Amino acid sequence: VLHLAGETITGRWSAAKKQRILESRAQGTQTLATALAQCQRKPRVLVSASAIGFYGDRGDEVLREESPSGSSGFLPEVARAWEEATRPAAEAGIRVVNLRIGVVLSPRGGALKQMLPPFKLGLGGRLGSGGQYMSWIALEDLLGVIQFALAHDSLRGAVNAVAPNPVTNAEFTRTLGQVLHRPTIFPVPAFVVRTLFGQMGEELLLASQRVEPAALLASGYRFSHAELRNALEAML
Repeated sequence: VLHLAGETITGRWSAAKKQRILESRAQGTQTLATALAQCQRKPRVLVSASAIGFYGDRGDEVLREESPSGSSGFLPEVARAWEEATRPAAEAGIRVVNLRIGVVLSPRGGALKQMLPPFKLGLGGRLGSGGQYMSWIALEDLLGVIQFALAHDSLRGAVNAVAPNPVTNAEFTRTLGQVLHRPTIFPVPAFVVRTLFGQMGEELLLASQRVEPAALLASGYRFSHAELRNALEAML
């Protein structure tokens, strides 16, 4: 079973929006995990989405699967509840993989699609200081990781679904501009990000997560796009 459902986290976070984000993940996953645990013929594996938001804002600390969750913030709270909700399936003997997914790169959707119009116009720039780490993964590799997790019994529990070479926001900005042959000279100050997007901007756009896919590398997964420039050139 592959479970990826959940309320989108983009947009300003009102109290009602935050409740939908949390409940769609925690309650939805627990309902599914409980149902699977009660099946007479149980599935061999449940691969359930989670997110690197689990780690919170951690600066340049290298984060592996055994690293503790963030001590503050909405996203660590959501990710902890999301992963805990799979417990009924694990206790019933089903192999559970919690994929902590990073920033998924695809020109067809998500963050990269939203970045492309201003960057193509030469209006791109770093967010805040640009020193915050972005742990990314190409969509092609995310699909590969999902298939790998479904097929390989050695994977169990938390698995960081990110490329092995995270970059700072400034490096990401510079690389995207170079691939598009456009300047990137219009930074967005942190206070503007906070004003426009509130808590969502603080935790999604300005937070730093330097995540390593230790479990995937140890299990033998080979990334199609391990370097950012290679990934962007292949996509764009």
